[in-house]
Amino acid sequence: MGKIIAIANQKGGVGKTTTAVNLSAALGALEKKVLIVDADPQANASSGLGINIEEVSKSTYEILDESCSAEEAIQTSTSPNVDIIPSHINLVASEIELANVENREYKLKNAFESIKDKYEYIIIDCAPSLGLITLNSLTCADSVIIPIQCEYYALEGLGKLLNTIKSVQKIHNPELDIEGLLLTMFDARLRLSNQVAEEVRTYFPDMVFETIIQRNVRLSEAPSFGESILKYDAGSKGAINYIQLAEEILKKEQQPV
Repeated sequence: MGKIIAIANQKGGVGKTTTAVNLSAALGALEKKVLIVDADPQANASSGLGINIEEVSKSTYEILDESCSAEEAIQTSTSPNVDIIPSHINLVASEIELANVENREYKLKNAFESIKDKYEYIIIDCAPSLGLITLNSLTCADSVIIPIQCEYYALEGLGKLLNTIKSVQKIHNPELDIEGLLLTMFDARLRLSNQVAEEVRTYFPDMVFETIIQRNVRLSEAPSFGESILKYDAGSKGAINYIQLAEEILKKEQQPV
């Protein structure tokens, strides 16, 4: 049965989509069968994996309003072994449309029951908010990765997110684990980057991944070509970092790398 990992942080610009896309590609490169679910109305993960979002008719939005099944929304991506359920700007409306629906927090969980066995990993790229769609993602996930950028205010809002995770564990999903805190946009030359990394490791010693995602120009160029960093430039620092992260996750679960 596949493991569902949500990539979440209510702050924007911390590397959520970059991590969702490139961790999926790295797991795919390590011969795992992966599904990435774009649960962000901005649909950056979809366009970043070669999907023309103007032509998407079956997406996360249609799954939530039950006009299509999860299976019907799956498309192949530009990354080997990686399929995708794309997103669309319509997803913004889900927050309002689901407000008074019964069992609204379990929509994704129920939808993924039929496809969970077909993948080894299902990676959900969450929206930069703690709204109903992110709540759905956390309710159906087995674990959550929290990207933290190595810049000012890095820890701002983290307490709020951890409290949300605790309440999801208490009310909706007692099985939810924190997979780890992932340091992103790290620049070894900057004292600030090193300070933030040290601070996060001091506050959360057992929760931080050993792998650090370093600031890398190639990493920010790749999405404009609709490719993961592994396809765009497999020798780049960014590609190596995400392979290391995938290996660390597999090692943690004692899976062959």
